[in-house]
Amino acid sequence: MKFKHTFHVFVDNFNITYKQLLYRLAVLVVAGIVFYFSVIPFINGFLPELNNLINNAGDFVLKLLNGEVSELTKISEKVKEAYAALMDLVHAKTTDIAVVIVIFTVIYLIASFFNGLGNYATATCINDKMALRANSPFLSSLIKNIKQASLFNALYVPLTFLYDAVVAVAMFFFIFYLVNSIVPFLVCVFLFVLVIVLSIVLKLTFTCDWLPAIIRGKQSPVSALKYTFSRRNKETLNVLSNFVVMALIIFGLNVAAFFCTLGVGLLITIPASAVMIVSFYMVNYYDREEIKYFVDKNTVVKPAKEHTPTREEFFRGTED
Repeated sequence: MKFKHTFHVFVDNFNITYKQLLYRLAVLVVAGIVFYFSVIPFINGFLPELNNLINNAGDFVLKLLNGEVSELTKISEKVKEAYAALMDLVHAKTTDIAVVIVIFTVIYLIASFFNGLGNYATATCINDKMALRANSPFLSSLIKNIKQASLFNALYVPLTFLYDAVVAVAMFFFIFYLVNSIVPFLVCVFLFVLVIVLSIVLKLTFTCDWLPAIIRGKQSPVSALKYTFSRRNKETLNVLSNFVVMALIIFGLNVAAFFCTLGVGLLITIPASAVMIVSFYMVNYYDREEIKYFVDKNTVVKPAKEHTPTREEFFRGTED
């Protein structure tokens, strides 16, 4: 039922997708400009060798397609020489490469922080719609909750980045350096993607109540983090199974949008994926706390045993 209710809430709040799109594009453009001007002094040193390699590789492909086999040996030698020259340059400029990686990481974290602010605003808009049928403006929700959203993302972004980095690096070395000696390369690629998807599902499962507990439960980011890990085993398995299905659907839609529309469809599927996940966050929290909510203007979901707010909760505003 959670998945069904999530879909209805997502459709009911689909207009937020376009606001997410504009917001994410703005963040992406600013981050891209900053990254470009930050790394261009380092990249310029690699351009001659890189252009030489690309040009020779292009000539090789063209000769191969045109059937000029006699020229392939000569051009393949040029490709090897260009590649060797580029690798020598890479070894000679490891410090510059490390600086570029650090710059990229810092800009990525900052961009993730601002995207997280957008997700927080999305969650507040969806919460207002589910609780009161109120159409809260995205921008005003973003500005109004900027302090609490910043505190949340100051914890969420570094923790999830560290988790993702550790899992990705560990699995890459384990699969491609250890398992690759036993199983074929394509199987290693499959295993790597599988592990990454499962790690994302686990992360979403154990953090999905964090954001709603702050927005709906009026908890601090730290207490909300403790709350999200206090879920019982049976409930965790239910959330996990829903996220497995959702992750596969989202992954499939984004891959299909990339290949079938030459990437244009990603302008809708990526922000829609974020809205879908946040919708599940809110639905799961409402169900866990046994709070009634709207899935659309004509349908109210009521728990079998509705939670009655205490006097303190009522005056604090955690229940409507």
